[in-house]
Amino acid sequence: MDHAVSLVQTYLQLNGYFTSAEYPIIASGGRRSVRTITDIDILAFRFPDGFPLGGSGRGREPRSLQRNEVDPGLGVRPDSIDMIIGEVKEGRVGINMQTRDPRVLRVVVTRLGGSAEATNDVVAQLLADGTATLPGGVTARLIAFGAFPPGAPIPPCRIVSLGHVLEFLQSYVHRHWNVLKHLQFKDPAFGFLMTLEKARRGKAGRRGAQGVEVVSASEPRRRYDPRAKRRPR
Repeated sequence: MDHAVSLVQTYLQLNGYFTSAEYPIIASGGRRSVRTITDIDILAFRFPDGFPLGGSGRGREPRSLQRNEVDPGLGVRPDSIDMIIGEVKEGRVGINMQTRDPRVLRVVVTRLGGSAEATNDVVAQLLADGTATLPGGVTARLIAFGAFPPGAPIPPCRIVSLGHVLEFLQSYVHRHWNVLKHLQFKDPAFGFLMTLEKARRGKAGRRGAQGVEVVSASEPRRRYDPRAKRRPR
């Protein structure tokens, strides 16, 4: 998986989305053959938050069931299912022509059901405005992710920079470090961020300006004790 796509996928998952990365759009090529028209970099769905009833009876939610922190930059509507069709670029923001192909968008939208006529209307609105509402109330949106501003005009859509994505992830790690530090992560992007944070915190607690030391037989490494006072040199 592309590094930028992996980063965006982690970002969306932490904002409560179910994601599918590099989703293939396949068409028949005739004579029992098929071909891939394009890949949707990120296809993501987020359902409205629900609150459990009961609890302490004081109108508060149990701590473990509190509402997730959603990045305001995503512009999520809390009262509807949100569907993101995302284009991810490591360089300048942009949307490929294949992604804006009505045939491609029609395939994506029909995954949610609906008549052919309604689907055509949704696709037309999505191309014109970058967002559309399906008959069932689902909001479909085009979002472009990239490291740098677009170098040429792009079609209507929401733009989220990779720098913003990185800042959100780093802030999330800092806020929840006391819990996250005890866990192991298989997600490559989030796992790498956790490794960087551990390395940063480890270096801050090491002796020496560069975080480097030499252990010899004559002076073995002692167990680190944060309560012990350092000897003056």
